[in-house]
Amino acid sequence: MSPSEGPSRAELSSHERQRLEDEERELSRRAVEVSAADDDQQVENALRPRRLEEFVGQERVREQLSLVLDSAQRRGRPPDHILLSGAPGLGKTSLAMIIAAEMGAGIRITSGPAMERAGDLVALVTSLAEGEVLFIDEIHRLARPAEELLYMAMEDFRVDVVVGKGPGSTAIPLDIPPFTLVGATTRSGLLTGPLRDRFGFTAHMEPYSPAELERVITRSAGLLRVDLRPDGAAEIAGRSRGTPRVANRLLRRVRDYAEVRLDGVIDLPTARAALEDYDVDELGLDRLDRAVLEALVRRFCGGPVGLSTLAVAVCEEPDTVEEVAEPFLVRSGLMVRTPRGRMATPAAWRHLGLRPPGPVDVLPLDLGDSG
Repeated sequence: MSPSEGPSRAELSSHERQRLEDEERELSRRAVEVSAADDDQQVENALRPRRLEEFVGQERVREQLSLVLDSAQRRGRPPDHILLSGAPGLGKTSLAMIIAAEMGAGIRITSGPAMERAGDLVALVTSLAEGEVLFIDEIHRLARPAEELLYMAMEDFRVDVVVGKGPGSTAIPLDIPPFTLVGATTRSGLLTGPLRDRFGFTAHMEPYSPAELERVITRSAGLLRVDLRPDGAAEIAGRSRGTPRVANRLLRRVRDYAEVRLDGVIDLPTARAALEDYDVDELGLDRLDRAVLEALVRRFCGGPVGLSTLAVAVCEEPDTVEEVAEPFLVRSGLMVRTPRGRMATPAAWRHLGLRPPGPVDVLPLDLGDSG
């Protein structure tokens, strides 16, 4: 046996063998659960890790969060309120569910836009059980009346319900059992200072490396019972935009391609053919990303060009371009935002198979708004 293979099962202690058998039974049970799911959303939920040790990547966040949860368990109290920030698809919802599972508590899930009035939040927090986790996604989009009421709930575990109007109105205090608020945001800069300051632990989640995404994809392939080869996993990981949610979605689409057109095995040629069929290029750019990039380079000579002008060129809403396509293009070094508008980088020209212009080849255009 080579050193890299590790000990055989016979050489393990009885405790280690029992742990390995438990993990295999859990994997088998989860695989059955995934197979029974009848739509993509259910499959995505079934693929979520259930415990902190199952969560791949975000090592620093996991380490810090483990300390917070272990300390709370030792004290017999709910952990401090937790804020998770980062791009969509990095696992903020999964971590909220894991926090509840690790504490042996229930979880209530809502979103900022759903809390339109203070009364919506009062009804929710007053129904919480002691120690329960309240997860608010997109918490930066809370309506101001609900946010101001949340301050008291987070700090004093109490809310004041105002009965009546005008001079005769009365505030009735309602006590709330101690709970843990887990807030998730994709735009932490939009959080107000008073709300941010009430969180006892704040974690920022970074995009995943290709190696981490390979581990995510390999784990998901086991649950989906997909025959995935290492080179196929590496190809999918490299086109997953640093995001586990995208990686799992691409894995399911490549699985469909492999099962329908080939023998079901996902290797490098199969993964490449499938992803090209789904318009996902080698950097992970999809149809919208490439449309924005090609418009910026081919129509506007690399810019600068305003957001609204660019959106009209690709027949999309400005918000769609700004929130869906632009973040990844900027992070990939293909686009930059300037005071005069969006500009393509030399890497964008090369990615489209074009020669980047020199200083005298193209004069910058200034096409209206800077967005």
